[in-house]
Order: sequence, then C-alpha cells, then structure tokens
Amino acid sequence: MFQTITIVAPGLLGASLAIAASEKSVAKDISIWARRPEAVESLLQQPWCTRASTDLDEACRGSELIVLCAPVNRIITLAEEISKFAIGNPIVTDVGSVKADIVHRCEAALVGRAHFIGSHPMAGSEKTGMENACGDLFEQRVCFVTPSDKSNPEALAKTNAFWEAIGSLVVQETPDRHDEIVAQVSHLPHLLASSLATFLATRCPTAADYCGNGLRDTTRVASGSPELWHEIVDQNRPEVLRALRDFQDHLQSLTAAIANQSDFELLKQLADGKQFRDQL
Repeated sequence: MFQTITIVAPGLLGASLAIAASEKSVAKDISIWARRPEAVESLLQQPWCTRASTDLDEACRGSELIVLCAPVNRIITLAEEISKFAIGNPIVTDVGSVKADIVHRCEAALVGRAHFIGSHPMAGSEKTGMENACGDLFEQRVCFVTPSDKSNPEALAKTNAFWEAIGSLVVQETPDRHDEIVAQVSHLPHLLASSLATFLATRCPTAADYCGNGLRDTTRVASGSPELWHEIVDQNRPEVLRALRDFQDHLQSLTAAIANQSDFELLKQLADGKQFRDQL
C-alpha cells in the first residue's frame, strides 16, 4: 500500500501501529521518530522498525504517510515542525482523541506542504509505553476519520484504506461531531470512573479489602495517565462539560426515583442500563 510510512512517537499506540503495519505488510519500510536516543536504540532492534531517528526531518524523509502518535497537546506543534521540511505532499494523520482544533490548525500549518486528515482510533489501554504494544490493538476497533471541507479526496481515501488495512472499522465524521461523540462515550466514562475512585479513596479507603470484580471493572480506566487525561479534557472542554451536565440531569432523575420509592422508574432505568450494556 505504501512504500514508506513514518510513526511519530512510539508509545503504546505508535508502536502498536508500527507492529500492525509490519505484520499486515501495509508498508515496505517503517520509519519511527523518537525523542530519546535510548528509545531509538531499542527501536532499531525491533523487526518491525526499518529505521529510527531523533531527527524529525530524517525520520519523515521519503514517507508517503506520517502518523502523529504524540499526546494531543503535541500534535499541532509536530505538524508545524513538519511543515518546515515536508515535500511531495505526503499524507499526515494523527491518533488524537480530540479533533476540531487539531484538524483546523494542522490543516492551516501544512497547507501547500502536506495533506492533513484527522484520525482517532478507539483503541488503547490503561497501560502505556512501547513495552505494552501489540499488533492486534486496532483489530475490529472503530477508527474515526474526520475530514473537513478542505480535505484532499485522494488523501482521504488512502487514509481510510490505511486504517482498514490494519484491521480497524472506519467511521467517517466531521471533527465537531467526533468531539461530541467521544465526550459522551469516552471522556465522560473516564471522568466518572476517576471520580468514583476518588470518592471511595476518601469515603472507604480500604475498599480493596472488600470489593469484588464489579468495582474493579467499573473503575479500570481510572488507572490511565492523569497527565494525558488532563490534556484530553482541556482540548475538548465544551463537549465534556455538556456531557457532564446532561449526565447530572440523568443522575438526578435516578436519585429522585430512589428517594420517592418509585420502583417502576428505578426498575426501568436498571433494565435500560442492562439492555444497553448487553449490546456493547
């Protein structure tokens, strides 16, 4: 599909993407940019890495597709750096979990130098780092691709094909609609899990001595990086606030049903919740 692709930042997502691209022969050569020399040394020992460098220009040289896998607060800066040396209009995409601001600013930074197409694979783990990477991380997982009215049609088609080739299920949405959706299905659940864990740390600090798998399952995502999630919430603040307010309204209706001994309403909410969960 591609002669050369570049993965920028080989954390969990970046390294998993490189492994998947190698295993599925999506690219003949896989170049990786890493910030630290010791990471480059480790990468060069991996069978799924053709070349690696701490020099962004060198790592991206000759690539037809560049995937920015850095934290959301670094993606725009990296696109601006790439604009200084990009030639031949390569495709640049990303894995950022917020899209509206990233798409708008990366398109502006790369205009005339590269074609930016926003992406967000709904894949990951509470674990981080290249050491936890695996080639099937994206298998049968949704990947949002978020074109704008400025997107190059050929670059969009190739970006969709890339994600499909590594096993993802591509869903195409506008950047704004994407941010609304992920605030509800990703950002809100993480904040609720973290808030519950914080609450229990104060109210029942010895909960680990008594709890079963229910609490562990409910709070699992709270183990994610606080710094990373702070950045995500900051980038998607309006939609996150809207989701939180809507959930507060729902929680108030549940509180009222319990307080008013409205067994019908309580049972209905529990049944609706079970039906939704059983479909996931």
